[in-house]
Amino acid sequence: MKRRSLDPETPVESAELSLYEALLSLKNAGEMGAFMCDLCTPAELEVLVDRWRVVPYLLEGVSYREIHERTAVSITTIGRVARYLNQGSGGYLAAAARAARRLSLATKKAKA
Repeated sequence: MKRRSLDPETPVESAELSLYEALLSLKNAGEMGAFMCDLCTPAELEVLVDRWRVVPYLLEGVSYREIHERTAVSITTIGRVARYLNQGSGGYLAAAARAARRLSLATKKAKA
């Protein structure tokens, strides 16, 4: 995390909460994509996508080596994601569960 030598006018906690509120205010994947492209550099966005891309494989119990072969994501990144899946704050699991439910509903609607 960055260390700042000056005290910012807006406390970090308040700015962080403001970011979360901004993310929650977006209505769809298109809006989120536009916001993320504005917020992140291409390299930062690539890192986030790589981390998210390995989550389903880890939840399925696929080995790190096989995940690497399928995605080209580094073993180090895969290990980092696995650590946070197991010992983190539950964010990956909550997002993965909601994404799976959304996909399941979309699949049911398509079959109907």
